Amino acid sequence: MGSTVGKRIAQGVAVTLALAVAAGGLIAYSYRGDIQDHFLATSFEPSDRIEQLRDEIQLNASGDRVFLASQPTIGGRADFNRWCAGVDHTEEGHVLGCFAERRIRLFEVTDERLTGVVETTAAHELLHATWVRLSQDERAELSRQLIAEYEKTAAADAAFKQRMSVYETLSSSAFANELHSVFGTEVRDVSPALEEHYARWFTDRSAIVSWYEGYHGVFTELKAEAERLSIELENLRADVEARSADYDAAVQQFNADAAEFKQRNERYEFSGNKALFDSIRGELLERQAELDAIRQGIQADTDRFNELRAELVELNDVSLELNDVLDSTLTEPTTPVEEA
Repeated sequence: MGSTVGKRIAQGVAVTLALAVAAGGLIAYSYRGDIQDHFLATSFEPSDRIEQLRDEIQLNASGDRVFLASQPTIGGRADFNRWCAGVDHTEEGHVLGCFAERRIRLFEVTDERLTGVVETTAAHELLHATWVRLSQDERAELSRQLIAEYEKTAAADAAFKQRMSVYETLSSSAFANELHSVFGTEVRDVSPALEEHYARWFTDRSAIVSWYEGYHGVFTELKAEAERLSIELENLRADVEARSADYDAAVQQFNADAAEFKQRNERYEFSGNKALFDSIRGELLERQAELDAIRQGIQADTDRFNELRAELVELNDVSLELNDVLDSTLTEPTTPVEEA
C-alpha cells in the first residue's frame, strides 16, 4: 500500500515537473529573440563613440538591448563602404548608415555644422533592427498604420512626399519598413498609436526629432537663403537693365540736345539774348547732373548685384561642401603628399 501511494505521488511530481519544464520551454521559445539579444548585447563591447550615441538617442532598456545586440560600429568612408557594400547607393540622397547582416553600421560625420546627423542615423537604423524583430502580424498591423499616416502627412506636406519619393520603387513591405524609421526619427507629430509603439524603444523620441531638425535645418536655411538671393538678384537685374536702357536713351537725347545747343551758339543765335543762352545752358547742366546721379545709382545697384551674386556662389559652395561631407561614397586619398 505504502509503495503504491509513494509511486503515485512520484508520478504526480513527475507530471508536475514535466508540465513545468514544458511551460518553461514554451516561455523560452516565445522569448528566444529577447534572450538571444540579451546575450549578444552583454557580450558586445561598444566603442566610446557608440557609448556616446547610446546616451544621445534616449533609449529605454528594450531599445538599448536591441541597439547593442546589433553590434553597432561607426567608421570613415573606407570602413563604411566595406561594411555596407551591398546597400543600394543609386537612390537620391546620402547613405549614412545601414542595417546589414543584423548589424548597425554608421558613417562618421564630424563637421560641427551637421551635428545630429549621426544620432538621427543611429536611431533610424535601430528602428530597422526593431522591425525585423516584430512578428509577421505585428508588421502587418504596423504597416497599415504607417501607410495611413504617410497618406495623411504627404497630403499636407509636399516636401515630405518628395522626401519619400526616393523609396517609390520599393515593395509595399519594404516601403513600410522605411516609413517606420523615417516617422520615428524625422516627424515630430505622429498618431497616438505610433507614438505608443515608438515608446517601446525610446524614452524621449522628440529628442531624436530635434537632432534631425538641427542638421536638416542647416540645409533648409541654405536653400531658403539661396532662393531669397536668387529672387533679389533677378529683380535687381531686371530693374538695372530697364534703368540702363532708359539712361542710354536719355544720354543720347542729351548729347543730341547739347550738340544742337553748341551749333546754335557757334552760329551766334544767342547774340543779344543772353537770358535764352543761360536758360538753355542751365537746363542742359541740370539734365547732365540728373543723368550723372542716375548713372551712379545704376553703378551702385550693379555693385550690389555683384555682391549678391558672390554671396549666392558662396552659399552654393557651402552647400556643395556639406554634401561632400555627407557623401560616404567619395574616394579618400591614399597617396600621401610629399613634402618639399
